[in-house]
Amino acid sequence: MIRDICVAVSRFSCHRHWCAGIACFLLAVFAIGNAPVSAVAQPNYPERPIQLIVPYGAGGVADVGMRLMAEKLSIRLKQQVVVENRPGAGGIVAAKAAATAAPDGYTVLMTGNNNAISVALFKSLPYDILKDFRSTSTISFFDLLILTKTGSPLKSIKDVIAAAKQRPGKLNVGTINPGSTQNLAAELFRNVTGIQVTIVPFRTSADMATGLLRGDIDVAFEFYAAAHGLIDDKKVVAIASTGPKRSAYLPDVPTVQEGGIKDFEVLSWNGLSVPAATPQYVIDTLVKGLNDVLPDPELQAKAKKLGMEMRGGTPAEMDKRMKDDIAKWSAVIEKAGIPKRE
Repeated sequence: MIRDICVAVSRFSCHRHWCAGIACFLLAVFAIGNAPVSAVAQPNYPERPIQLIVPYGAGGVADVGMRLMAEKLSIRLKQQVVVENRPGAGGIVAAKAAATAAPDGYTVLMTGNNNAISVALFKSLPYDILKDFRSTSTISFFDLLILTKTGSPLKSIKDVIAAAKQRPGKLNVGTINPGSTQNLAAELFRNVTGIQVTIVPFRTSADMATGLLRGDIDVAFEFYAAAHGLIDDKKVVAIASTGPKRSAYLPDVPTVQEGGIKDFEVLSWNGLSVPAATPQYVIDTLVKGLNDVLPDPELQAKAKKLGMEMRGGTPAEMDKRMKDDIAKWSAVIEKAGIPKRE
């Protein structure tokens, strides 16, 4: 196109070679400067391995889920996605490392509702999860299960609420550490139902399971990955799940909302975030790559066994989920009187 313009201009206004040359040069500069962004060549991203920082230790359900996704994404992007575990301080160690990394798309961070909880749980953080990062896509979702010991008279959510109202403060509800998703889910349940129960935090999931089997607690809030062995062995029973719909791995278990508690929903989730200054073409590449691989049948089947649903989305949807969870858990933490951590 530029050549044709140059020829026309030279024939119309210039008879000397130097005049035609100047005209071509000026027109070329003008055309390039006004070319649409899509016409400008973008770097070939990725051109080397990508580091995926996971804020949990190796072997946990979140870590395994990320590794399953990373394997598929590596094939899709034709570059290795390498998982690096950086546990500690409620995800702060990992987030700080990612926030200060070069914004070139070669360091990405697993984020999720744990980051939303941290905003409300800590007095200050060395980063701002909303300003220092940009979202790409959600990856996985986990609901919680409300469990009772096999043979318990509490066989539904309605039974739990009725028992709590009959004996205010006497029903013991088990969770793990204060500020965990399990613990905050129990606090939210107590808030929205208006019942008086005693929430008993345990150090680990194994300790809580022992407490449930021994009868120290009447009900427990736990993820499927930590409880499926006891469920399979028929030692405990899942009386409800906490998500907006029934879980694919336990389709016969009703949701809390089906039990009549319309204002209750807890869905833990993970996604990928990048440093805020990361170029848009990098984000676009990651979003497309994730949404291409997450529906993979093999990946979906493996995720189902872990009690998770692999599902992608847009950066805007992930941003909204993070903001909504910050507001939600901030309110729960404040009402529960959980002290802020240093």
